[in-house]
Amino acid sequence: MESMTETEQRATRDQRARFEALARVVTEPLHRYLLRRAEPDQVDDVLSETLLVLWRRIEDVPGLEASGYVSGPAPDPDAVLPWCYGVARGCLANARRADRRRRSLLERLTWTVAGAARETGDADHTALHAALAQLRALDREVVLLWAYEELTPSRIAEVTGLSANAVSIRLHRAKKKLAAQLERKTGPHPGHETDEGQGTATGNGNGRSSR
Repeated sequence: MESMTETEQRATRDQRARFEALARVVTEPLHRYLLRRAEPDQVDDVLSETLLVLWRRIEDVPGLEASGYVSGPAPDPDAVLPWCYGVARGCLANARRADRRRRSLLERLTWTVAGAARETGDADHTALHAALAQLRALDREVVLLWAYEELTPSRIAEVTGLSANAVSIRLHRAKKKLAAQLERKTGPHPGHETDEGQGTATGNGNGRSSR
């Protein structure tokens, strides 16, 4: 009689064999499916997430026999692909929602921090993520709850255990820090240039330096 450990090990081996057989059949079709629908920089990440879901839900894949595929026939693509396409579609929708949340965060910071984030653009969020990483963990959580979940300070207070006033103070200070970080990344904005290194002092309105 097998021990529980041996039974579990055999079940794990069977799960792995079934997943590997499934992956050999569906990976390329799923990749083509995503190439036609996702942004180029999303494809690999969404494909990886799709395969992870398939691994976790291997028992739910219709048309996939319970026994392993170590030496038997490969799964029938017509039987397994429609369900796998549905998983990929869901993963792509999740990725798009996450991207919209990132854009929402960038836009909210752009308009509430005097435009300091504007120069980062929509295509690259590296500067924003780096600026967020510079915040203390609790301040970052407050900003994310405000920007992503669109919670008010009183609701953020319920989540974090802070008072609403403390949340408001932290949020105000955190947004100022983010603005400063982003402005250092992107440079001063039009209308706020200094005369450092330009050879011209401002302030007298005639383009000549004051003496």
